[in-house]
Amino acid sequence: MVEIRRAATAAEVRAASHLFDSPATPDATAAFLAETGHHLLLAWDAGRPVGFVTGVEMVHPDKGRELFLYELGVDEASRGRGIGRALADAALELARERGCYGAWTATEPDNDGARATYRSTGAVEEQTITEVWTF
Repeated sequence: MVEIRRAATAAEVRAASHLFDSPATPDATAAFLAETGHHLLLAWDAGRPVGFVTGVEMVHPDKGRELFLYELGVDEASRGRGIGRALADAALELARERGCYGAWTATEPDNDGARATYRSTGAVEEQTITEVWTF
């Protein structure tokens, strides 16, 4: 049975490093965990992290608080079991609990799995252009 819970320690984040694009670094992990508006939920199966979702709260003067669903990932061997949907649902519920008026995310047009997962949670696709600065 998969359990979803918030990562509270650097050790939990390190245990999930295999799910990220790159290994978690100590400085970035400490900074992420220190921010009350940064959220990392992990899906645990048999004592091992098999998925994660990160969210970052943002506040704008005329809009209020919203959640940016930053990244969602599920270990390849655990896909197709509803873990991604459960993680997304948990992040959206957390956003509601924290008073967010809504949430949003972005993904690549060819990421069919992510797009289907988000739509299954009630997301509506909108066409946007993402501008990126790399430093």
